[in-house]
Amino acid sequence: MSNKKMSKLVKFTQLAVLAAIVVVMSFTPLGYLKIGPLSIALVIIPVVTGAIVLGPGAGAFMGLVFGVTSFAQCFGMDAFGTTLMSINPFFTFIMCIPTRVLAGFLCGLIFKGMSGALSGKKSAELSYPVAAVSGPVFNTLFFMSSLILFFGKTDFIQNMMADTGAENLLMFFVIMIGVNGIVEILSCLVVASALSKALSVANKKMRI
Repeated sequence: MSNKKMSKLVKFTQLAVLAAIVVVMSFTPLGYLKIGPLSIALVIIPVVTGAIVLGPGAGAFMGLVFGVTSFAQCFGMDAFGTTLMSINPFFTFIMCIPTRVLAGFLCGLIFKGMSGALSGKKSAELSYPVAAVSGPVFNTLFFMSSLILFFGKTDFIQNMMADTGAENLLMFFVIMIGVNGIVEILSCLVVASALSKALSVANKKMRI
């Protein structure tokens, strides 16, 4: 087998394994940390890892897998998502899937751009933590923005605002980002950054 074919096979295998991890995490307690009605998505870790190691296209695919599993839970498996689905299935679909695809793609794009632009070993290594953090940041921003845009005026979200003490949608946006974003960012900064770097080093040693 040629080196080119071997490289494609290894990358495809890595993508398949990471996608399988997303699916397993999504349907087990490993993938989400429940805080009230919302879920902090630890499943973003393999999505970010795939985006960094395998590129923007793989990041978009990983985001798609994440989004599909997230949307699937809106069919009775997650109270928050199920309520949104009962209000507007189409908006719930948009909130779950395209936002995650875009987050994965942009994460991979940021790493690709930074790793190509930065010179020097120490400078280039900054691309790992920066890209790792960008994944959950994009995920949270896109998810919360679409939630506010599509469902902000519904009784469901208005009641959540009252429960959190938010006086307006902007305050609610900030509160929810603070709850979701911090844990997701820290988990990706520590785990996804280290895992991505290790896989990248291994691939370079195999000349992939």
